[in-house]
Amino acid sequence: MSRDLEIARSVTPRRIVDVAGDLGLRPDELILYGETKAKVRLDAFSARGARPNGKYIDVTAITPTPLGEGKTTTTLGLVEGLGAKGTSAVACIRQPSLGPTFGIKGGAAGGGRAQVIPMEDFNLHLTGDFHAVTAAHNLIAAALDARMMHERDFSDAGWAARGLEKLHVDPGAITWRRVTDTCDRALRHVVVGLGGRGDGIPRETGFEITAASELMACLALADDMPDLRRRIGRIVVAFDVDGKPVTAESLGVAGAAAALLKDAVHPTLLQTLEGQGVFVHAGPFANIAHGNSSIIADRIALKLADVVVTESGFGADIGMEKFCDIKCRASGLVPDAVVLVATVRALKMHGGGPRVTPGRPLPEPYTREDLELLEAGLANLRRHIGIARTFGVPVVVAVNRFPQDTGRELDSVERAARQSGASAVMSEAWARGGHGAIELADAVLEAASAQNEFRCLYPLDVPLRAKIETIAREIYGAGAVAFSETADRDLERWEALGFGRLPICMAKTHLSLSHDPDVKGAPSGFTLPIREVRVSAGAGFVYPLCGDMQTMPGLPARPVFMDIDLNEAGEPLGLS
Repeated sequence: MSRDLEIARSVTPRRIVDVAGDLGLRPDELILYGETKAKVRLDAFSARGARPNGKYIDVTAITPTPLGEGKTTTTLGLVEGLGAKGTSAVACIRQPSLGPTFGIKGGAAGGGRAQVIPMEDFNLHLTGDFHAVTAAHNLIAAALDARMMHERDFSDAGWAARGLEKLHVDPGAITWRRVTDTCDRALRHVVVGLGGRGDGIPRETGFEITAASELMACLALADDMPDLRRRIGRIVVAFDVDGKPVTAESLGVAGAAAALLKDAVHPTLLQTLEGQGVFVHAGPFANIAHGNSSIIADRIALKLADVVVTESGFGADIGMEKFCDIKCRASGLVPDAVVLVATVRALKMHGGGPRVTPGRPLPEPYTREDLELLEAGLANLRRHIGIARTFGVPVVVAVNRFPQDTGRELDSVERAARQSGASAVMSEAWARGGHGAIELADAVLEAASAQNEFRCLYPLDVPLRAKIETIAREIYGAGAVAFSETADRDLERWEALGFGRLPICMAKTHLSLSHDPDVKGAPSGFTLPIREVRVSAGAGFVYPLCGDMQTMPGLPARPVFMDIDLNEAGEPLGLS
């Protein structure tokens, strides 16, 4: 049994109705899923619309090692620390995907004395939201294949007589694949439609993981159920033979897909190990999507608690930038402070330390004092503090302390943070829970009361290319951006189709400030390559692909054009 699971099972969870009651939620505002979890109805927000919002805190991090640096542990520990001080606080986090969770992280949200319980509820099916997204996504895919098959049977006039418009979908320009919430390599590339005429048109496609579905990003960014329905309708699933978008609305399936998400739209309430509320809602990836939990959960939480602590995926260069430029634009909410999680281990890696590999013991430089290695890696911390300060928000560096960290190493990190314009405190939430995060709670409350000059990085009315170049220069430290011919054509296409005012959601590695995961520290002056530029019209952003993204989990493949010959009965003669 893992140490985290042992700790989780050592605590008897409170009844979720009592956790909700502490937040002022009535029993009729809950949809119970047993004794320890519940969904909170959306009208809990409208019933409290006149109440002032609590303080809004975003937790981000430096560039992590493949092991992660304890961002969720710090998020939950901060909520516990605030609770230990008598401050009402709630965490808002994403739901993990079933596939990567068990394959990589072992299943915990947080760890040690700062985690979500019951652990088994959090990591398995929870309240079925991922299954609902999977079903809705695959319904759209099935409707698209069925429509293409039936369009062979009638002319334009025949469809018009039935009150419908023939879509003329180009089989080689379909962007909507299927999803499953399991990391199943055998399904990444498949051929569908084999068999007879009634089995559809043969074509290459594949499966992505559910967290990569655009529906998941729509769920996370929606205001309410009507807004979610509108977003689903705008999703581009394919292009017709003239190059025009085919949407879920034009396919006639947007309403049915939204109906499958009627329960998933309500955020789920769980609890920390110490009994504070935790909203768990939506789970968009932080590479091809924006990597943040739902706006709906944040808005409800801000009416219930004095402080709401949410979390952005990966480092400040990815999740926090998208939190500010995508999520905050959509919600209208403004963060009061940012917590930047750092570890001595990761900073040593950025200073030139050996590779860190999950499942293997840490190399010796990480288990002993090495001030020289640490000093070289502090450039990464300074860069991330600079990124956070670019958005005009006070920054608190939370040093997630490990047993092997020495006093001199911790002092060095604190000194570097202060010199870069941030406060810095040690966090021992993993080992001590809320009592190990009281100093962090004090620092966050102080920062959240300081002057806030929040601003987004770029205006929406500048061209897509200029937005990409601004992120590359101001956030990553790039000296130039190199657009491929494909990316140039993509940008021209999206601008012409009216998507030019959307924000940018950069798809790049989380293991480096650059596009190359092997480049550590704080690189500058490099050229950032943009291979392709795609659009998530329903979610409401354009996502460029940086560098070699071919092997990134969950990344949809570019449509593959196939030559398919059919006989008179519409059956395939073969694939070439």
